[in-house]
Amino acid sequence: MPVFVKDNEKCVGCLICMFACGRAHQAAGLESSCIKVRSQGGISRGFSVFVCRGCDDPPCARACPEDALIVRKTGGVLLKEERCTGCGYCVKACILDAIGWNNGKNKPVICIQCGECAKSCHYKVLEFVRK
Repeated sequence: MPVFVKDNEKCVGCLICMFACGRAHQAAGLESSCIKVRSQGGISRGFSVFVCRGCDDPPCARACPEDALIVRKTGGVLLKEERCTGCGYCVKACILDAIGWNNGKNKPVICIQCGECAKSCHYKVLEFVRK
């Protein structure tokens, strides 16, 4: 698992990780981010961070009727855009809500395990580890 939540308690909800992810995918808007930061009821209750864990047996790939998601040997999946029909089953199947959506292409945005989210996090909530 290349990117993981190291210390959720440190998250201040700045969303910099989400913007960094969107930039890494050359996509605009937070909906295209593969990482999600959600409030647990305001600043006093904190935030939860959801990021792709690079599943060994990813439910997103199993849900794809077009075999557009190829399981990576190091965990997670790669998207074969030419095969993707934009059905969104992979988004619904992800138990971590770690798949973004590119409205312009009408296709999912899949975590590429680049670590840009972790590199951009000033509060050290995330950590990037190469397998």
